[in-house]
Amino acid sequence: MKFAALIATTALTASSAYAAAHEDRTGWPESFTVGTASQGGTYFAYGSGWGNLVAEELGLTGGGEVTGGPMQNMALVHTGDAQFGMTTMGPAAESIAGTNPIAPGLEMTGACAMFPMYQTPFSVTTLASSGITSVSEIPAGARIGFGPAGSTSDTYFPRMMETLGVEFERRNGAWADLGGQLQDGLLDVIAFAAGVPVPAVSQLEVQTDVNIIEFTEEEQAQLMEAFPVANFEIAADTYTTLEAPARSVSMWNFAIANCDLPASFVKAAVDVVMSDNERMVNIHRAARSTLPENWDKNAGVMKWHPGAAEWFIENAGADIPADQIYGN
Repeated sequence: MKFAALIATTALTASSAYAAAHEDRTGWPESFTVGTASQGGTYFAYGSGWGNLVAEELGLTGGGEVTGGPMQNMALVHTGDAQFGMTTMGPAAESIAGTNPIAPGLEMTGACAMFPMYQTPFSVTTLASSGITSVSEIPAGARIGFGPAGSTSDTYFPRMMETLGVEFERRNGAWADLGGQLQDGLLDVIAFAAGVPVPAVSQLEVQTDVNIIEFTEEEQAQLMEAFPVANFEIAADTYTTLEAPARSVSMWNFAIANCDLPASFVKAAVDVVMSDNERMVNIHRAARSTLPENWDKNAGVMKWHPGAAEWFIENAGADIPADQIYGN
């Protein structure tokens, strides 16, 4: 489903200095979409924002599109149904290996790395009135919302909860909807895997008292041993509820591009996003990690789009081996 309000209108002039610097637009699409995720989540806000920014700067029609999240985005970008998208490294690796549940057996090698976005922390939120203040206090049979089906959260968080010994009823839905269900007493817990601050949590904080539950050191160590995640702390100033940093684990996110898009187009889009971090942070605070030096967080999971690789080699001193660039 596409939302016209999020699609930038076609620019009628190419008089900007940026457009002038990219006069060779051979093969460029007239429009593009960015596969994001459900409304109320970070992907939707972040992806719609950078999509609109690229459209405006390059004089094209483009913007964000609601999707099922990283797994579906890998499929959409691989097939070319979306030019751009966003994914987490776990779902990216599974998709390339042919274990994406959307199309089992299909190796989605048509989706290439574009630029590093941010880390996705895994965090647990409950209503303060529930009395739940730790993972160990989640009662057996608790109704837990894990986000949209096929999302990073839905793919990994149920397994994580099982690893930590939690027994639960699994629920799915858009983040905004799950936030409403938690407030209405239809859910006991929401297990978020999203860039912070998660819009749905920020909205909940305004309307009611919540508990943002951190993992214990032991729980964190268990998860890091069992899953492709790293140590992470949610800063205290992320939410008004937090009085101190919250211990978490995280997984890196990358923007992706269809590997067959013109190199000049992808390079220009990467330049728009990566050349002005302040502008990106104004779109979403998670973009504080959308920095050129984080190019190495791909860690060989995906092939680089040639245009993106060229930008990072020229502007970030990236040491990207030739065999990690698509087409080589």
